[in-house]
Amino acid sequence: MTKIQFRRKLIVIILLCVAVTGAVVRHYAERGTTTRDIATLLMVLWVPIIGNVIAWLIGKLPRRAPRPAQAEPASFDARGAFTPHRRVALTLRPAALPVHDVPLGAGEYRGALVIDKEGFSARWIVPQGEALARGEPHTIDIEFLSPDLALPRFAPDAEFRVLVDDLFVADGRVLQPA
Repeated sequence: MTKIQFRRKLIVIILLCVAVTGAVVRHYAERGTTTRDIATLLMVLWVPIIGNVIAWLIGKLPRRAPRPAQAEPASFDARGAFTPHRRVALTLRPAALPVHDVPLGAGEYRGALVIDKEGFSARWIVPQGEALARGEPHTIDIEFLSPDLALPRFAPDAEFRVLVDDLFVADGRVLQPA
């Protein structure tokens, strides 16, 4: 035991004795006297130590083994060029507000394709000069971040939903492998 640990243990024992002495004196003192008030104060001196005792007890609980270090999660930025894995029919849902009910312009989009309760990160590209109107089916190519996990679930005619942030923005159906 180190010198600091010994001092801490000694302080806890002393404050516990002071609190017990205060409880005994308070029990026998008459109500409304200064002696009873001082005894109550001596009992309250124990309160700050309770947190330390609880922390010590928690420190004695067995801990889980640390998880092994995992590799950095993959990202589309590291993959480079777009490589289509599936061709799908995608129908954008109408927006909640009419002012947001605009076509999806040209560019790269990312989201999660959800089948049942499983989601798979994917991206798709709307070519320059084109736009995806809401409510109409559009044929586009999809690239999965983890194709080995996603492709078995996205067989032809599989239906899915597209989740972007916390909203389902589109419904889709797999047409064929790309």
